[in-house]
Amino acid sequence: MATRRIADEPAYVLHRYDWSESSLIVEVFTRHHGRIALVAKGAKRPSSSFRPILLPMQPLHLAFGGDAEIRTLKSAEWQGGHVMPTGDALLSGYYLNELLLTLLARDDPHPVLFDVYARVVEVIASQHGEVLQAALRSYELLLLREVGLLPQLDVQTMTLGALQPQARYTLVPEGGLRQAHADDRTSLSGAQWTDLQATLALDAPFTATLRACAEMSAELKPQLRALLHYHCGTKTLRTRQMMIDIQSL
Repeated sequence: MATRRIADEPAYVLHRYDWSESSLIVEVFTRHHGRIALVAKGAKRPSSSFRPILLPMQPLHLAFGGDAEIRTLKSAEWQGGHVMPTGDALLSGYYLNELLLTLLARDDPHPVLFDVYARVVEVIASQHGEVLQAALRSYELLLLREVGLLPQLDVQTMTLGALQPQARYTLVPEGGLRQAHADDRTSLSGAQWTDLQATLALDAPFTATLRACAEMSAELKPQLRALLHYHCGTKTLRTRQMMIDIQSL
């Protein structure tokens, strides 16, 4: 059987680690093939063309081949567009990558999520901090939806009862969307949850979801964080802990 070869595939580097004295294993998120692992032979050598290119949050086109779980990277071309983020923006980018590495199975394509990821990376690199939190909430919502971990947001999860526009509801890891209790610190109205569900159902949902999240980012953040931690199996993600440690200094 001929070895399968893929060329000109849009991709982003999520993570990389040593494979040998001169080579790397690179985890990448591709548009048509999902998350895959590639061996970049000779990438650690000073003369390697891979060294300045295989960086996180940079739009790439890759060529790779092979039928094993870890395929062989043949070429990588930078597509330009923005410089490497720094500071808090860089940590936000690492946060996007950590969620993908934790929640996405390998070889499971998510082209809509890939496009959302690309848009959020553009926001991070643009240094428009005023929309960063809304962009992160949009990404979290669309990631959870794409991997099947987000309940429908226009009904109560346990009863499938319709939401009352003025009543308050909260999203909890074990029970989905339910009516808010008196001691719930954050909640949204039924109308707000219903609006979010409508934006998520669009064919190109990012811009509409971004606008919706801009008005409710503070209330969404703790609810989505708890849901993500629950499904990631951890109380605190590594990038989140890094942010806390840096802020404490």
